[in-house]
Amino acid sequence: MTNEELRESLLMAPKNGYATLTAEQRAEMEDYCKRYMAFMDACKTEREATDWMVAIAEQHGFKPLTAGMSLDPGDKVYYNNRGKSILLAVIGSESLASGANICAAHVDSPRLDLKPNPLYEDGEIAYFKTHYYGGIKKYQWPTIALALHGVICKKDGTTVTVTIGEDDSDPVLVVSDLLPHLAADQMKKTLADGIAGEQLNVILGTEPLSGEGSDLVKLNIMKLLNEKYGIIESDFLSAELNIVPAGKCREVGLDRSLIGAYGHDDRVCAFAEIEPLLTMGTPKHTAVCILADKEEIGSVGISGMQSWAFEYFMEMLCDAQGVKLMECYANSFCLSADVSNAFDPNFAEVSDRRNNSMLNYGVAICKYTGSRGKGGASDASAEAMSHVRTTLENAGVQWQIATLGKVDQGGGGTVAAYMANRNIVTVDAGVPVLSMHAPMEIVSKLDCYMTMLACKAIYNA
Repeated sequence: MTNEELRESLLMAPKNGYATLTAEQRAEMEDYCKRYMAFMDACKTEREATDWMVAIAEQHGFKPLTAGMSLDPGDKVYYNNRGKSILLAVIGSESLASGANICAAHVDSPRLDLKPNPLYEDGEIAYFKTHYYGGIKKYQWPTIALALHGVICKKDGTTVTVTIGEDDSDPVLVVSDLLPHLAADQMKKTLADGIAGEQLNVILGTEPLSGEGSDLVKLNIMKLLNEKYGIIESDFLSAELNIVPAGKCREVGLDRSLIGAYGHDDRVCAFAEIEPLLTMGTPKHTAVCILADKEEIGSVGISGMQSWAFEYFMEMLCDAQGVKLMECYANSFCLSADVSNAFDPNFAEVSDRRNNSMLNYGVAICKYTGSRGKGGASDASAEAMSHVRTTLENAGVQWQIATLGKVDQGGGGTVAAYMANRNIVTVDAGVPVLSMHAPMEIVSKLDCYMTMLACKAIYNA
């Protein structure tokens, strides 16, 4: 054989996905990404994503799962976990004793949360005090347009939904920053210390109520909120209110090949999971979709992946077939669908280019996450990697390998470890992202499309 023949038969030669994309696939990709962008415009918090998922699932024939329900192949069921996460399943033709094919993503994203007692006035400016949620770069959040999303459970037991800053007629909120003329000391600080967490205070207004008294600007803001939502200040004590970037998802680049939005991590994978599930027929193995909360702070709490909500859901499925839950777990497979870092030439020094995911090269398969010595990782076995590789290639899905930067640079984690702890074979995969955890993240349309096809292939494996 010639060297070229050897090279072709023995060595890998990754290709940009556009080199193999057909006209039909391109049209499908564009349609898929339009649906995804509409989803992103509607869903900026885990509550909004869960509500959206419930509505779309019911439109496609999914019904709430209840204890003792009879389940037949092809049945579609879901469990709404307290409005903050959702689990869905399409019952397969084979018994759950042979396992389920699971895709798991999360629907929470880094943001600013309001503190329990947030409203105050200082210097005749009214503010909300915030506590940042998840891994953010604090300096990225001042001077950008922000919106308020969430719910307030009032003392009388009623709940109101709050959204301010998304409609074109709405005002937006903002965190101020120091002018460069007076920032000599600030500019000497590291990026991590340039803006402190306690400085991420959101400006609400400056107009005082007429008359005498203290905190008249604060009182005016509370009056406006009372008129709009019927709340009083103590109702903030039983509220979940989030500050997120205002504005819509946008196409990025003159060629429109990229999508810019807040919260691609990890709603880009959440949408990729649910899209093929909605219209699928009866699979061989039961297909399960998990859209969890709290991943950005360790998957803790009642709606996180470490909670027993997953056991509750799966046990009801197994009980309907007389199958032991642990037997189902032992024979199941999970694709932990979470984003990876896309190679960024502006910051090439942090990446091992030979092992880093790239824009437009397809869904990124990550054998392990963790940090430095693989701390906190779910390190997938060779057999697990082979299963994913074979499944995707047989389905014509373009994929690539991914690791999270150079070994000693840092690291991160996903829900994979918590699925593997349940004795479920698990592999990480997802969409490569530029500017991860920033107020605007960037993804490739092609990678979004291939990740959806990957989830579809796993469900049908």
